[in-house]
Amino acid sequence: MRRALAALVACAMLAGGTAAEARSVLFVGNSFTYGFGSPIRRFHPERVTDLNREGVGGVPALFRTFADQAGGGWEVSLETAGGQDLAFHLEKRASLIDRPWDVVVLQGHSVLDPARPGDPARHIAAARGLADLVTRANPKVRVLLVTTWPRADLAWQPGSPWSGKPLAALPEVVDAANRQIVAGRVGMGPPVPVGRAWLQAIEQGLADPNPYDGVAYGQVNLWTWDSYHASTEGCYLEALVLFGTLTGIDPRTLGAGERAAEELGMNPAVVVRLQQAAASALGLPPPPGGLPVRRLPEPPRRPTG
Repeated sequence: MRRALAALVACAMLAGGTAAEARSVLFVGNSFTYGFGSPIRRFHPERVTDLNREGVGGVPALFRTFADQAGGGWEVSLETAGGQDLAFHLEKRASLIDRPWDVVVLQGHSVLDPARPGDPARHIAAARGLADLVTRANPKVRVLLVTTWPRADLAWQPGSPWSGKPLAALPEVVDAANRQIVAGRVGMGPPVPVGRAWLQAIEQGLADPNPYDGVAYGQVNLWTWDSYHASTEGCYLEALVLFGTLTGIDPRTLGAGERAAEELGMNPAVVVRLQQAAASALGLPPPPGGLPVRRLPEPPRRPTG
């Protein structure tokens, strides 16, 4: 427990700043960051600065809401473009990103390279280029990479490189690429384990693993209508993991009465379970008595031969 908490606190300290001064964070990403297909996309855009002036609140606004409840101290900006990878931001949006930030969170394409799904080369080169860009502006910047969630459409439907594979397969590919990027680089922390948090929520019985056969009673769907992007609950879980990583605060301290969840009409019991899944992904110990754990089902294998 001490090691896990120390890791969170160290991550927060490396972000720079003190409790008395605001720290700046920039979120760079795509529709996974702004919450396509859910109310999160337009959630309190006034709480963040959208560098593209598109009125997006997104997951960054959720993070800001959590942080304000925990004492504030964060100035939050975002630069997002739907369907794009990190190379797009480096090539087309560098002038917006090239500023002295305390923390920069990079979220790439869910399959790394949309033209060559699973190939990490373009993702790795772009992430390193963006890290170099913001480090020149502030040598003390903390750069973090997000390991994104599994995609139900790719796991449960035919025709993708991940068809018939466990849900964990896609996050593992993204995480491996992210770990290759941060290896040996000063100022870059471990990947933000959003994908792991989704898998934890499924293993713990909170979330349904397969929306294509219906969502089981008492469970939530972490995906929105396209089984690709995140639902409100999925975005909320992503923001919880980011909150824990950036602030060093246990996301479970937000509690059942967390304000964003109340605004979004979320079930308080679900909110608590999402906080527990985020804490588990961050390496924090389970609550007294533990949580139910169940095995992730594997998609059916397609016949061969």
